[in-house]
Amino acid sequence: MKSASKFYRNFIADFFFVKNISQIRSVDWQYIVEGIESGIAAMSWLEGIAVVFGLASVYYSMKENILVFPTGIVSTLIYVWICLQVKLYADMGINAYYFSMSIFGWYIWTNPKPGKTAVPITWLSKTGIFQSLALWIFSYLVLYLVLINFTDSDVPYWDSFTTSSAFVGMWLMAKKKVENWIAWIITDLVSVPLYFYKGLVLTSFQFLVFTILAVLGLIAWVKLAKGYAQPNA
Repeated sequence: MKSASKFYRNFIADFFFVKNISQIRSVDWQYIVEGIESGIAAMSWLEGIAVVFGLASVYYSMKENILVFPTGIVSTLIYVWICLQVKLYADMGINAYYFSMSIFGWYIWTNPKPGKTAVPITWLSKTGIFQSLALWIFSYLVLYLVLINFTDSDVPYWDSFTTSSAFVGMWLMAKKKVENWIAWIITDLVSVPLYFYKGLVLTSFQFLVFTILAVLGLIAWVKLAKGYAQPNA
């Protein structure tokens, strides 16, 4: 048990570039429960609303329901303010981006091409994959340089990482590409410890749920993409 706790502490230290491992408490169930309880106690009503609408947005996205966008708009606007308060500046920017992309996606989903009743779910082409990777690398480098030079962020590496992967994920979702869920799975997995570290325990738990929903969403959209690919679909 001690070796497992030591491994966890070392992992978190490396993950967040914490220099003093002694600052990190041994992880056990009691600590996790206490963290959740204190997080809920300290949670603002705004964070609660943002979490509810955020979960609803992911659920509607998984179901290919247009309500993904209005629910997402409410959640992202609230998180712009929350991220500003906890100095997650890149995440604040990505939530502002979510807001604008939600409007764009809302328009795209409700305006299919002539002769189509709905915008189909499709896979990225090889060119699209390359462009998505290039977009992620470029946005990561830009965000990282901005954070280390112009902000007091204490997690510039991981704030930039989650923001750039979410940037790609939101763009692909608006275009109804299956791969958007892969970007979200990566984003959500890294966001779980990031937000826990920042004291936003309920939001951290939200990202854990997001991860599960993203996996289910990926499975669902793979099936839906096959249906759209069928003749006369």
